[in-house]
Amino acid sequence: MHISRTNVDDLNAVIRLSIEKSDYEATVNETLKDYKKKANMPGFRKGMVPAGLIKKMYGKAVLAEEINKMLSRELSRYISEENIQILGEPLPNETEQKPIDFDHDETFEFVFDLGFAPAIDIDFKKLGKLPVYEIAIDDEMVNNQVEAFQNRFGSYMDAEVAGEKDNLIGSLKQLDDKGEVLEGGIQVEEAQVSIQMVKGKKDKKVVLGKKAGDTFKFNPKNAFENPHYLKQVLKVEEDQVESVTSDFEMTVSKVNTFVPAELNEELFKKSLGGITEVSTLEEFKEKLAEDLKANLGYSTEYRFLIDTKEALTNYVGMKLPEEFLKRWLVYSNENITREQVDEEFTHFVKDLEWTLIKNRLSKDNQLHVSEADVEALARETALMQFRQYGMFNVPDEYLDNYAKSILKNEEERHRLVEKKSESLVLEFIKANAELKVKTVSQKEFDDLFEK
Repeated sequence: MHISRTNVDDLNAVIRLSIEKSDYEATVNETLKDYKKKANMPGFRKGMVPAGLIKKMYGKAVLAEEINKMLSRELSRYISEENIQILGEPLPNETEQKPIDFDHDETFEFVFDLGFAPAIDIDFKKLGKLPVYEIAIDDEMVNNQVEAFQNRFGSYMDAEVAGEKDNLIGSLKQLDDKGEVLEGGIQVEEAQVSIQMVKGKKDKKVVLGKKAGDTFKFNPKNAFENPHYLKQVLKVEEDQVESVTSDFEMTVSKVNTFVPAELNEELFKKSLGGITEVSTLEEFKEKLAEDLKANLGYSTEYRFLIDTKEALTNYVGMKLPEEFLKRWLVYSNENITREQVDEEFTHFVKDLEWTLIKNRLSKDNQLHVSEADVEALARETALMQFRQYGMFNVPDEYLDNYAKSILKNEEERHRLVEKKSESLVLEFIKANAELKVKTVSQKEFDDLFEK
């Protein structure tokens, strides 16, 4: 067997691998002997089928399998021993690879193209300052949270007269061109009309001030700009909404007004997932400010990732074997065309550059993800999902069981490992790079994503 490499340039190389008869003959013969021992064929006793017949029947398949095994093994061994840092995998050369004839050839020659991974050297002292944003928690943000919880746990009560934020409850009846109730038309009992959803000034004037027992006419299609809300009020299918253009008559049975929850210990406990040590509004606001800061930390960490990826990829300025990568993407993804690859290649390169940098930092600095790290992240993921449904005090047993179920999904496990690996790299970068901490308002922070 003979393997040689020719460097085409700094980014590409060609490997030639020759497998001769002496390399595979003994193994192929041993495999055919084993086939002969096990062969069960009509007209022959078990194990007594002639060797020539066995070779005729199975020889080509056995040879092809052995050649492919040797090719894969020796190619991988050579790349490892030579410490060649490649991208993707070796690809058959499109011009120099000759057809393989397992029926007649005894020596088999293979030609592969390699794409080299670029060298990555990062001197954090020369990188420049990386921005780290901290969002200032102001009174307006905290008060908005207080109001949000008051609204979340508030309730509707009967009112005498409809105001701007109230609801009208009653019957709706579709009218014909003469203003009479349309026979066979849409009729809704216990319909609910939110005055806040009424957009036209004329219609708003009609519904404001209504009381139980009042009857009025209006055009729902004109009154409600949101087609989904119109569908909900009229109890019709999606495809019917556009065709409903007539007036309706509503007879009000009652007026509901929304009353925000009172600022008391009961609200504090509900809002904070059962925490009982908060008893005053001041303490409640302090706790909300802490939670806001923690939640906004995810956003600022994401912003640090964006800025760091840009800074490091620009600093490294790596060159890649682009044509090889395009071929490899098509070769390794049967559902992707070359046209699609060309169209999305810029985005692919950006992701690849960051992946190479991240992997290099992980390897050079032994930033390994442990099983305990993955389990802790799965538990954190489970906790966040429970909190989305308002469940804050979830028993440890439930959290642990849900985390285990998450990790049974191999795709989810891989995602968590990658997420933790990236987190370790970012922590390492923060510890070694020069940082510039900037305190900004929520609006200033949001504006960063508009640039």
